[in-house]
Amino acid sequence: MNDLPAAAAGRFTFPGTSISVNRMGYGAMQLAGPHVFGQPSDPAEARAVLREALALGVDHIDTSDYYGPHVTNRLIREALHPYPDGLTLVTKIGAWRDDKGGWILGRSADFLKKSVEDNLERLGVDRMRIVNLCIGGPEDDIATPMRAMRQMQDEGLIAHIGVSTVNAAQLQVARDIAPVVCVQNHYNLVHRDDDAMIDALAEAGIAYVPYFPLGGFSPLHAEELTRVADAMRRTPQTVALAWLLQRSPNILLIPGTSRRTHLRDNIAAAGLALSQEHLRRLNGIAAIR
Repeated sequence: MNDLPAAAAGRFTFPGTSISVNRMGYGAMQLAGPHVFGQPSDPAEARAVLREALALGVDHIDTSDYYGPHVTNRLIREALHPYPDGLTLVTKIGAWRDDKGGWILGRSADFLKKSVEDNLERLGVDRMRIVNLCIGGPEDDIATPMRAMRQMQDEGLIAHIGVSTVNAAQLQVARDIAPVVCVQNHYNLVHRDDDAMIDALAEAGIAYVPYFPLGGFSPLHAEELTRVADAMRRTPQTVALAWLLQRSPNILLIPGTSRRTHLRDNIAAAGLALSQEHLRRLNGIAAIR
């Protein structure tokens, strides 16, 4: 397993757990239809992407039952169940999709528990190894839903807890209620508001998992990134992911795609070493935007 492409960036063990994963993982969001709603245009290719991700050494898949809704979890189960030993499935709760594809936030105890139970049922597992609680913004209360997360952990539905879309103050409130093993926030080569948080989490041994590592719904673009990628004869996406892996050892990547060709380019970043000169040039991108 150690010679597989996804293993090239090394492994990370979540704090206070026995869960160890390759730092290069996979995010299932793009397996749903356009705007993360409805069915994929090519379900067979979606299942093939999941199988190839594992064949390339991915052992950490990020998903949510509100992707679709229900779509990515169903595809994961169809493609991979019974799951191989060592595969870690991580889900996210705290929102839902209405009939028109709108995003509806929900963080009552009953809503969160139903969300976990839906994930368990559709993924075909008895307990989620890690569940991320998604918070909508800096003004949102995190204490109440975190107490519900702690209750589900005590009941055995959740093994470990992560949080998503949080600031430093919310993270501290969450950690005062229950151990937090990972933070999933918006971060990439251009959007670097969480630099201080990443460094603090690294000191605490807590994972940082950037969502939209390649820009999300608006693809990441920077002229300097393109120039560095051209010099290395790599795609800008591969270089941007490699930069994240070299940014901090506690960063885990979950880039998503619905095509195997893109999957291979993404995972190639795990084995790509950036020179100090390339890092200097890439590090300057955020400062000039």
